[in-house]
Amino acid sequence: MALQWLILVGAIWLQSINGTNSNFPAYSSEFKRLLSLSQLQLNNLAFASDAGKLLGFISGVVASHLPLWLVLLIGSLLGLVGYGVQYLFLSDHIPFLSYGIVFLLTVLSGNSICWINTVCYMITISTFPFDRHVAVGLTTSYIGLSAEIYTDLVSVFFPSSPSSSPAETAKAYLLLNSVSPLVVCVFCAPIVRCANNGESRRLEGGFVVMSKCMASTPASIATIMAPMSASFFLLLNKTTLSLYISTAVIGLCTGAITSIAVSTTTELFGAKNFSVNHNIVVANIPIGSFVFGNAAALLYRSKINTEDGRCMGTECYQTTFVIWGFLCLFGSFLSIILFVRTKKMYAQRL
Repeated sequence: MALQWLILVGAIWLQSINGTNSNFPAYSSEFKRLLSLSQLQLNNLAFASDAGKLLGFISGVVASHLPLWLVLLIGSLLGLVGYGVQYLFLSDHIPFLSYGIVFLLTVLSGNSICWINTVCYMITISTFPFDRHVAVGLTTSYIGLSAEIYTDLVSVFFPSSPSSSPAETAKAYLLLNSVSPLVVCVFCAPIVRCANNGESRRLEGGFVVMSKCMASTPASIATIMAPMSASFFLLLNKTTLSLYISTAVIGLCTGAITSIAVSTTTELFGAKNFSVNHNIVVANIPIGSFVFGNAAALLYRSKINTEDGRCMGTECYQTTFVIWGFLCLFGSFLSIILFVRTKKMYAQRL
């Protein structure tokens, strides 16, 4: 029992430090200045941080053949190289990096996240097979704290002063992005290993009410996507309260779907090849980021006032919000279809 909770704590620590891509806004402006990037090039660089997930299946294949502690260290080393070289460039230790090289380094850094995520999901599912919904949801939720954790680390190790420049802040974030995951991975490597599945039965009683009342994952996804759709339509309302409510609901629902997707993958395809299957599933993230991000940019550009080259207000994004709202409705409809098709399977497991 103690080993199981120790593994869970290790997974939480890894997830807490693994959201390095959330720090991109902290140093992107410095790259834009040094490389004289256009806004489109900067947007593509932001896409590159997600594009690493397209190659996430590699970590899944490797995790099926190598010890998980080694997979963990490989992921942290990829991040060390990806972020470390960018840090050396901002620190003038490397005289020049082309835009293409920076793009590839950003992809490499984004891919490193997949390696650590893969290990966290595998050990959590293996350790808590009967309560994976709760365990995965708990560990995944800590990814949302990464941005705040790194902000606190920067304020502690690199205290700001009136003379601090944006360049110094950018270097601080890149240095921590490269070093922090490696340090935590080395610390957690000895305890990140799968416990005996049989012991997890003792946890069933602790979550008996939740297990009996929990809906199937396709039904949960359908239920969660409905308020997301409503939130996008609510953004058409020109009030600050609508903005706060909508962004909060969208953020909560997005995080919930991220956690539920892990359990859905194991339930539909089994845990044997989970590491590969889930990394294929999450490939939709960079694809969606690129397609919908560029579509939103084109719609925004069509609303720009030719006099000053800017567009301010909800009118600039109305069409985008409507499209995204209907897409969420369509996603909820697809989830209902999946629920109907898998209803018998879930009924047999109860």
